[in-house]
Amino acid sequence: MRYISTRGGTPSVDFEGALFSGYAPDGGLFMPEEIPQLDREILKQWSTLSYQALVTELCSLFIDPELIPKKDLKGLIDRAFSRFRHRDVVHLSRMKNGLNVLELWHGVTYAFKDLSLSCTGQFLQYFLEKRQKHITIVVGTSGDTGSSAIESVRGAKNINIIVLLPLGRCSKIQERQMTTVIEDNVHVFGVEGDSDELDEPIKHVFADVAFAEKHNLMSLNSINWSRVLVQMAHHFFAYFQCAPSMDICPLPPVEVVVPTGAAGNLAAGCVAQQMGLPIRLATVVNHNDIIHRTVQQGDFSLSGNTSATLASAMDIQMPYNMERIFWLFSGSDSGLVRALMEQFDRTKKLQVPRELHAKISETISSQSASDEDIIQTMRQCWEENRYLLCPHSATAVFYHYRRLACEQPSLPRCCLAPASAAKFPDVVLQAQLVPEIPADIRALEHMKTQCTPLRRGEDWTRALRNKIEDLSRQRKGGVSSQG
Repeated sequence: MRYISTRGGTPSVDFEGALFSGYAPDGGLFMPEEIPQLDREILKQWSTLSYQALVTELCSLFIDPELIPKKDLKGLIDRAFSRFRHRDVVHLSRMKNGLNVLELWHGVTYAFKDLSLSCTGQFLQYFLEKRQKHITIVVGTSGDTGSSAIESVRGAKNINIIVLLPLGRCSKIQERQMTTVIEDNVHVFGVEGDSDELDEPIKHVFADVAFAEKHNLMSLNSINWSRVLVQMAHHFFAYFQCAPSMDICPLPPVEVVVPTGAAGNLAAGCVAQQMGLPIRLATVVNHNDIIHRTVQQGDFSLSGNTSATLASAMDIQMPYNMERIFWLFSGSDSGLVRALMEQFDRTKKLQVPRELHAKISETISSQSASDEDIIQTMRQCWEENRYLLCPHSATAVFYHYRRLACEQPSLPRCCLAPASAAKFPDVVLQAQLVPEIPADIRALEHMKTQCTPLRRGEDWTRALRNKIEDLSRQRKGGVSSQG
């Protein structure tokens, strides 16, 4: 399996190349050269697998056994999930009125990103140990990615990680999950800005290719193909849990509802669909609604500043994984994708071509949820089921309730729940409900923190470059560098 750029200007790479690259050198995102096709028999066989086994089978289709033999792959994935609190790793809660909620948040940080990042951290360490190399990971976060990325590599001797978080824009618990990790290889910046603004210095640093190569930089944001790959398993698992029968021919469809920020989970669903999984996709956003406008009107344009909402991890105006979705639905037309994304990069506005927009809107439904919708949905779910939703999960359940009000359910529906309500006690209180806070989250309040502020008016790019150079200097004379 080889990987090519969505913009077509880069030679193909293997899985290891895609894993360590983040963005392709031409500015595009890596995608598999071919999408493996799964027939009914394979899907039937997979339908009885555990979540771990499903991730292993999926990854083995996209990672050559010469790079990671299947036995090693299984060991890495088992190790990745060994710290999860639920024995099944993910869990489906079935509730009244056909509401199915797939809990993806049983990892260390109570967020779905633990699933893909714990695996990605294992893949990275596997290759680094084999090659005797060292890297520095730079991550921007809107809330959950930072803590999951930190947990996936904390204490790793061949990895440094730098995380930029938006001060005051994620929940106190999200912030403390990052700032209380006191490890030599973990470095956290608190930025006086939103998640789109803090992405700018990161982009500048990676755009200096010579600098990025010299200091062995990589990103773990959902531009990384490895994360999208592991997230495909949510969609397969959701399907197998909710399909009425695997003996019906053709296999019956299931609708998967995806709360969406940077669109990595949505892109994963689109790949799963193109592999032959009979799912229909629905994407739900908050007030930052660029994906909803793209699906409904073909309007992929920024609209003012990013708004702070109750679903803070989805407060994103630039969902970079839409580039992967454009590539998939254009029939892998890298020339078209390059032209579209170059226009967007220049003008921050883009009208998606009619034919491409038609394919996207035929395949994906969409909805936008306001803060009021989120609060009402959290209340309704509690009243009907005695079940607490986090604000992000509530956007997906809002879609379910909205559809129930309009139509009889015509097909099973599964709402993905990306985080635990325990991470958002303030929003739970706003919904006039009682938060349930586990002991390990309560303990964060009394732990020592470590965070370097980046104030408005300071040169954030310079501060980030200085930190990277300092880490390289400290490491000199130690392990040899990547490249």
